[in-house]
Amino acid sequence: MNLPQPDPATIHAWYDLRVRLGDEDHYAHVNNAVYYEYFDSAVNGWLAENLPGVRGLPALSLVVASSCRFVREVRFPDRLRVGIAVERLGRSSVTYRPAIFLLGAGEELTLCAYGEFVHVYVDPETRRPVPIPAEVRAVLEPSAADDAEELIAAARKIFT
Repeated sequence: MNLPQPDPATIHAWYDLRVRLGDEDHYAHVNNAVYYEYFDSAVNGWLAENLPGVRGLPALSLVVASSCRFVREVRFPDRLRVGIAVERLGRSSVTYRPAIFLLGAGEELTLCAYGEFVHVYVDPETRRPVPIPAEVRAVLEPSAADDAEELIAAARKIFT
């Protein structure tokens, strides 16, 4: 995974979580597998907050790929703020770039983990890919547009 570390100033969607006691493992820190649950909870929680009735959509979103780069441990009862960026918005899939930050007492953010999280929208019966529902696309497009502009600006710096 060769993803650049996220900059909180470029993230426009956020979802707060708290580390639960059961998230810790024998080593007294959050087990690596739990970070994927945080990605899933943050992305789907953010969608549900911005799209009432998300469970009634004509398509399901299934996770088809995910990756995570660990930067810093988190422990119970840490407060987390998950940044959600839309990296790519396709016909039936969306690639998110979630980033987990430790939320400090003064609201300062410390990067703990970041990665990639891919949803594919499918028909509930056939489980075959279908277009992203219009209601979902309307929520995602503003974030995707911002990310596209940032990617273009970064590419211009590299190639000029």
